[in-house]
Amino acid sequence: MVELAPSILSADFARLADEVAAAERGGGTVIHVDVMDGHFVPNITLGPPVVKSLRKVTKLPLDCHLMIENVDDYIPAFADAGANWISIHYEDCRHLHRSLELIAHHGMKPAVVLNPATRVDLILDILPMLHHVLIMSVNPGFGGQKFIPFSLDKIRRLVELRQELGLAFRIEVDGGVAHDTVARVVQAGADLLVAGNAVFGAGHAEQDARALLAAARVAAGE
Repeated sequence: MVELAPSILSADFARLADEVAAAERGGGTVIHVDVMDGHFVPNITLGPPVVKSLRKVTKLPLDCHLMIENVDDYIPAFADAGANWISIHYEDCRHLHRSLELIAHHGMKPAVVLNPATRVDLILDILPMLHHVLIMSVNPGFGGQKFIPFSLDKIRRLVELRQELGLAFRIEVDGGVAHDTVARVVQAGADLLVAGNAVFGAGHAEQDARALLAAARVAAGE
């Protein structure tokens, strides 16, 4: 089943608890948290203290996407803050297998993120370790960017590999997921949809989350 993971990067941080609650009422079942350090990506966002605050206001899984350098140094802190899923970038990890083991050791679900220029087959050997693969359909760092169409081919490749290898990892997509792209994304095979502006941008998170999820499920034939 297709799930919606509202991204708080586009929420009103002065009303974060209310925004998360509204997105949840609209059908969001995972809260996506973009963590940026100003080094791996050209933006700075938030860290474990905000995750700890979020943990107090929602029971939904907290899906923390770490766009930071030296990820191993921060994994324990995110675990302590209440993160449930941790996704780390292939491009940033010198010892990716070790980092994924560290995430699992701290009781969280491990995932790998692939930037637009990174081929899916580079993570073939570690797919059995993963809860999900996150395909970036924009270059990471900022919300509101335009969807990159060749991301759809990467989603389709992951679907093929999942079937060939008999695995059960989820396929998550982040970047430009909105009403004009969601059908193509779902039909390619994505089942976790990260959406920021499409949910929070207009200030009507509950209605907009509900409408986006409904469109996704129609496209998926659910």
